[in-house]
Amino acid sequence: MISISKAAHRSINKFTTASVAAILAACLTNPAIAEEAVDEDNAGLSEIVVTAQKRTENLQDVPISISVLGSEGIENRHIQSLLDLGDGAIPSLRVAPFFSRPAALIINVRGVGVLSDSNQPARDQGVGVYVDGVYMGRAQGLGTALYDVENIEVLKGPQGTLFGRNTEGGAVNIVTKRPSGEFGLDATLGFGNYGSYKAEAHLDLPETNNISLKFDGILTKRDGFVKNPFPGALDYASFVKRGFRAEVQWKPSANFTANYAFDVARDATSTNYLQLVAAPVGAPATTTSAVILPNRLSALPIVQPRRASSTPVGMPQDASVGNTKGIRLGLNWDATENLTLKSISSYRDMTQTQYDNAINIPSLQQPRTSANPTASFVGFQFGRYSLAPFAQDQISQEFQVIGDFERLKFATGALYYRENAEDSAKAFNTLQFTDAAGTAIVVRSIDYAAQVVQRASRVETTSMGVYGQATYTPPVANDAFHLTLGGRWTRDKKVGELFTINGTTPTIPVNGVNVTRPVPLNAAWSRFDPLVNLSIDASEDVMIYGKWSTGYKSGGANSRSLNYAPFGPETVSMFEIGAKAEFLDGRARLNVAAYQGDYKSIQLDFFGLYEDIVNGVRVATTRTTSDTVNAPGTGKLKGFEAEFNLAPVTGLTLSASYAYNSVKIPATLNPFPQPGNVFITVPIPIYQVYTPENTASASIDYELPLKDFTIRAHLDGNFNDGFYGNYSDPEFDPVTRAVRYVQLKGEKALIFNGRIAFADIDIGASDAKLTIAVWARNLFNQEHLFYKAGAPRTGIQGFFNEPRTFGMEAKIKI
Repeated sequence: MISISKAAHRSINKFTTASVAAILAACLTNPAIAEEAVDEDNAGLSEIVVTAQKRTENLQDVPISISVLGSEGIENRHIQSLLDLGDGAIPSLRVAPFFSRPAALIINVRGVGVLSDSNQPARDQGVGVYVDGVYMGRAQGLGTALYDVENIEVLKGPQGTLFGRNTEGGAVNIVTKRPSGEFGLDATLGFGNYGSYKAEAHLDLPETNNISLKFDGILTKRDGFVKNPFPGALDYASFVKRGFRAEVQWKPSANFTANYAFDVARDATSTNYLQLVAAPVGAPATTTSAVILPNRLSALPIVQPRRASSTPVGMPQDASVGNTKGIRLGLNWDATENLTLKSISSYRDMTQTQYDNAINIPSLQQPRTSANPTASFVGFQFGRYSLAPFAQDQISQEFQVIGDFERLKFATGALYYRENAEDSAKAFNTLQFTDAAGTAIVVRSIDYAAQVVQRASRVETTSMGVYGQATYTPPVANDAFHLTLGGRWTRDKKVGELFTINGTTPTIPVNGVNVTRPVPLNAAWSRFDPLVNLSIDASEDVMIYGKWSTGYKSGGANSRSLNYAPFGPETVSMFEIGAKAEFLDGRARLNVAAYQGDYKSIQLDFFGLYEDIVNGVRVATTRTTSDTVNAPGTGKLKGFEAEFNLAPVTGLTLSASYAYNSVKIPATLNPFPQPGNVFITVPIPIYQVYTPENTASASIDYELPLKDFTIRAHLDGNFNDGFYGNYSDPEFDPVTRAVRYVQLKGEKALIFNGRIAFADIDIGASDAKLTIAVWARNLFNQEHLFYKAGAPRTGIQGFFNEPRTFGMEAKIKI
């Protein structure tokens, strides 16, 4: 094994940054060379094709706000999973891990989606994720590696009509590349810092007897960013992702196609590291002497105000492993020249282990207090380890009828979806002090399987819906007006139970008598979501539109609670106006949208401290307890989005985007007693999470064809002004017994990514081309706390963004 010193590593980082930046600058500031090397007739922006309305259309002809990231953009930004979109590449879209768990994702669009915790069987996200028309039902499993993707389409605003339940914020529609029927091989091998490597291959086989085959395989690995000193344990934020997919396409006639696909994937990740970045008020501002917590003392040097390279204490850390597999059968029959019938059938299965040891600091519940400042630390435990396995399977069947007539276009269909999901959780401390001063630490000898299961639940979800949407073009004003009406009826039902609470079957009142039995869930909701859209072709290249649509997120129950009380759906009603324009002979494109809407019955989580009574004293436990309530009143949504693309000269493309998203949530009562057993009787303010108010992104792409190869350069920069974390932490004053809530906002960020490729190198084999590329994410190693939690009196904790990663890869394409 080759060992690289820290000084050498810093030198490599500086050299890589300087080299990539210099090459990018040289290429991007010399467009005159490109003008001599390419054909001017090919200048201009390429058409972007989307399937947002169940048919293939030009992006500029679709009267809704959509952002698209194509296969080249995915490659240029070195995006390996949806989590890599968290840097802000797409306006109004925010992707983040659920707390410290990169295997479960939070996805918000326009500030709507998840306010806190969808990592449970009876809870849903408000942004639907679809892969080739199949809805992905769980937040777990979304972090797997992406296959051979054609487009990632982000539909912004409620999509309740065509996409249905759980799309109140929008939808992420992932379209993969289908079998071509011609031989082709695309193979990539790469490596980078933090021990990363990637191997990827896509094989297309020639059509035989009307059958075409395509195979995709990927393996990618990266070591952790934060060293874990515990022997044999994983470092923090590591991953190993692998996957395989096979697809067969049968085309017995020109008007009928059947596609059958099978995929299987494994995603092994380690948790992110939650740092204590600021000591509590009054504590010594040092990382080497004792840190005094409110009325308590810790002898550990745990304050780390900058991005840490190592944790202060080694802790056990296992991989959280997600295994997914699924099948999809798609049928497409062009019954007539104007009518197409489609069917999408699918089955998916997922299991996910979740080992979360992110909090690498002693608990605040320590033995030393102001009343007993010399209490012994012997036997005091800390290092909370959370184990939360999850299992899910789903089936879905959708039928579609697509019509395309001279003055009428329509899409109508029906969907059936059924899902079974089950989870459990246990948490326990892994470390303890062995001396009175609290400086000597040992690892507890623990049988993980024997630890108490603190909660376990299961639920079956059934959803049915029918929908229709039609666009009519009246024979007036040169066919410039297009009126779209749509609607969808949906019925959701969830039947389940919370069958374990704190290691035992719950005891609940039934007809005035306490009965030991699981807490049942049996709830159903029906919903109709309408849509009205009027678009006008102001000219051949300019369209303006106005739209009103609604969407909702299904109700459910919180398996972290002690009573499993159901909560209702939340809804969004939104008005949107926009314009789409192309000008300068197709060299420039500008799309803008503004929106305003109502946000009702918002599902809010409140967290409480579950305590046991030991020898008459209240003692905190390792259990996380929360309840979910629907906020009273009406929240407000408003925002503005703009995307601009320009191809000023052949080979050079400039892109820029901006989004302003504002979310106002009604103040809401917390149902939990707070420290000191104080109940808050005044509604507390709530700020939307994972939603920067201002985001912007810009990119430069440059292509320079030379005699024997082509140089392709890409640079993008992404800004956001920070967002709130998913906790509103109580701060208790032991003197006044007052409690105030603190919700902290993450820091601003400006992240740059870059790629330089020497492409289309002839390697002698028939039609074979070689591409050599170097890439970097977070090119200038910018550092910021994207997530903050805690309060000044108890200390501030947070997650830092990923440091700079870089690498080199070679691709052969035949």
